[in-house]
Amino acid sequence: MADTRRPLSPHLQVYKWQVQMLTSILHRATGIALAVGTAVIVWGVIALAAGADAYAQFAACAGSPLGLIALFGWTWAFNYHLCNGIRHLVQDAGLGYEIPQFVRASWLSIIGSVVLTLLVWGYVLSVGGVA
Repeated sequence: MADTRRPLSPHLQVYKWQVQMLTSILHRATGIALAVGTAVIVWGVIALAAGADAYAQFAACAGSPLGLIALFGWTWAFNYHLCNGIRHLVQDAGLGYEIPQFVRASWLSIIGSVVLTLLVWGYVLSVGGVA
């Protein structure tokens, strides 16, 4: 009789966490965040087309502390998905499959997305785009 106390298939508790696992999970999560965040961006575009009152309501929501956190998070999700997507394209070309290169590229996706996000928000804040 089979031992039913053990998991039937490997699970996250079985594997040691690695940066490659993290980038895979983050890629999926940021894809979902981009879909939700894009709906908010569409709301902003529709509000802009609807007139000053509608846009003022959107701007008040987007300019609130929670709105700014959401926009910052959406910006990071966009930049991460972009960087990791480029990493995937390079690997689809057959490059970077050796483990040290794979790990380095995974870390570059994470670090590059943070740097790009800070650059974008540094620019936005320097020109008064959030005011």
